[in-house]
Amino acid sequence: MRTTVTVVKTSPPTVLADYQRLLHLSGYQKFLSREKITYLKINISWQKFFPACSTTPWQLEGVISTLLNDGYSRERIAAAQNRTVVVSARVGEIKNRQLPVLKKYDITNIHLYEPSVRWIRYHPRSNLLVLNKIFPQGICLPEIFLGSNIIHLPTMKTHVFTTITGAVKNAFGGLLSEKRHWTHSVIHETLVDLLQIQREVHSGIFAVMDATVAGDGAGPRAMRFHITNYLLASSDPVALDAVAAKMMGFDPLSLKFIRLANDKGLGCGDLKKIALEGDDISQVNFQFRQKDSLASKGQKLIYYGPLKPLEKILLREPVAIWAYLASRFYYDGLWYPLFGFWRVRNFWETEWGKLFLTYPSGLE
Repeated sequence: MRTTVTVVKTSPPTVLADYQRLLHLSGYQKFLSREKITYLKINISWQKFFPACSTTPWQLEGVISTLLNDGYSRERIAAAQNRTVVVSARVGEIKNRQLPVLKKYDITNIHLYEPSVRWIRYHPRSNLLVLNKIFPQGICLPEIFLGSNIIHLPTMKTHVFTTITGAVKNAFGGLLSEKRHWTHSVIHETLVDLLQIQREVHSGIFAVMDATVAGDGAGPRAMRFHITNYLLASSDPVALDAVAAKMMGFDPLSLKFIRLANDKGLGCGDLKKIALEGDDISQVNFQFRQKDSLASKGQKLIYYGPLKPLEKILLREPVAIWAYLASRFYYDGLWYPLFGFWRVRNFWETEWGKLFLTYPSGLE
C-alpha cells in the first residue's frame, strides 16, 4: 500500500470548508482513534506574529471543527504548547490568535512546561542514532503523550538548519526538553530519532500543514512570505514533508532528515512511492531558497565550524545566556524593526491578512 499525501487548493473565503475536505479526503479517522486523547501539537516559531511562521488560526479552527463535527469528543481533544529558550508560547498564542480559537471551541490548552505536566525519563526500545549519546540518562518527554494521538500543525517554510521545516520537525519541541538545542549540531539524526520515539509513544500520528502563506529565506523567522493557497495532510510526516519540499522547489531526498527517515523505514521520502490525492500540483514549484541569517551564521560557526570545540562552553554552560540575549537582540530588536515590521504591514493588505484580523486578538 502506497503512502498517501492529500493536497487541496484553498482561498480565504473557503478555507474552513477546505480543511474539512482535506481531512475527509485523507481518511484521517482511520489513523486517530476516538477512544484516545488527541493532542494538537501547535507550532509557535516566534512569539511575534509573522506570516507563515506559526500555526494559523484558520488551520487550528479547521482541524478542531472537523474533529468535533466528525464525533470526536471535546473532552478528548487538547492543544499542546511547548516553549523554547527564546520563544514564549504564552505570548505567541495571543499574538498568533490561536488562544481565541481554543476558547471558542472550549478546547483544553496544555502548556507542556507548566508544573502540572509531568515529564518522565523514557528509554526507547529501538536503537537511536544520536539521542542516547546526547542524553545518556534517558530522554525526557511529557507523560501525557504516552498512548495518545498526535496531530502536528506545521506551516510551510524554510529553515536555517534543516532547509525546510514541517511535520517531522514539529515533534522537536514536544518530545524534548528545553535542552533540545544541544542537538542542533546533529539535528537531522535527532529528527529521525524522534520519529522512532513517536512510533513507540503515540497510538496515532497525523499531520496537517498550512501552506496558505509560505515562507522562504532564513526561516523559521527571518523570512519572505508568499501567498501560496494550499493545504496538505498525511498520516506519514516524512511523506508530507517530502511533498512540501517538492512544492517549495527542493529535492526531498537531498534533505538529510528525509533521506535518513526513508532509508530507516520510518516514512516515505521517495516521491515515486507517494500517492497524491486531491488537487493537481504537478506544475507547482515555488522556487524557494533557504538562506542563513546573521544569527544562524554565528550558530553554524559553533555547531559545524572553527568554534566547534567551544560548543559546550558557549551553548550548554550557564554562560550560554549570551546566546539567548544575542538571539532576542537580533530577531526582535534588529531584524523585525528593520524588515519584519514592514513585511507584516504588507501582509495586512492581502486577503489572508484581512482574514487573520477577523480573529479576536486574545486580549479581550
